[in-house]
Amino acid sequence: MVTSSAHERRAGARSTYLISMAACPTHRGLDRLGDSWVSLILKELADGPRRHGELARAVAGATQKMLTQTLQALQRDGLVARSVIDSIPPRVEYRLTPLGETLLPVMAMVTEWAERHIGDIDTARATYDSVTSN
Repeated sequence: MVTSSAHERRAGARSTYLISMAACPTHRGLDRLGDSWVSLILKELADGPRRHGELARAVAGATQKMLTQTLQALQRDGLVARSVIDSIPPRVEYRLTPLGETLLPVMAMVTEWAERHIGDIDTARATYDSVTSN
């Protein structure tokens, strides 16, 4: 009979858990929405199509590389569409897809919750920090 160590059992359990999380729709969806800059980009696009430069100015904290990577990931997920407008010079415009638009009410609810409860979270953190730092 082959026995395994506690470390091997934990590693096996962790691997099984990670595989299940990779298949979990909730985990996968929250993983995308939790990425840096996603919520700000979606918020900007909620008002209508935006050119790349407009997005770069609106999401000023994001580097060019991060903005491009995030937009590509959102395109890949079917949440954002990219259009090249034939003009001189050519313009690139991004807009929410119908699937991306279904996120707007969800984001509005999360925003409302956060604005209502951020004070409670700050208070809880300060209390926790004061207790654990002693």
